[in-house]
Amino acid sequence: MLNQYETVFICTPVLSEPQVKETVKKFRDIITSNGGEMIHEEDWGMKKMAYPIQKKSTGFYRLFEFKVDSELISKLEIEFRRDERVIRFMTVKLDKYAVEYSEKRRRLQKEKTEKEA
Repeated sequence: MLNQYETVFICTPVLSEPQVKETVKKFRDIITSNGGEMIHEEDWGMKKMAYPIQKKSTGFYRLFEFKVDSELISKLEIEFRRDERVIRFMTVKLDKYAVEYSEKRRRLQKEKTEKEA
């Protein structure tokens, strides 16, 4: 059975835009090539962090929401740790309430952008 997860990861601020895109693609491909399903992805852009990590105070934030077999999570997290472009990551398994909340949040975001257009 596939579980739904959410991962937020921070890429180091010294990367160029193409390098960030390449990093994001790498992790998206790990998920999809192992039978996972991408549900949603958000680019939060460059943000200031609450405290410096590796002497850096900003980073490129990215959110993935996806469904995978639970065995893939450890493999994915090993790849996050090995990749020097990623300075922090956090993966959370979503329960049914978190899934409902995420869907509602996305729906409201979509409605808001449609109103602005």
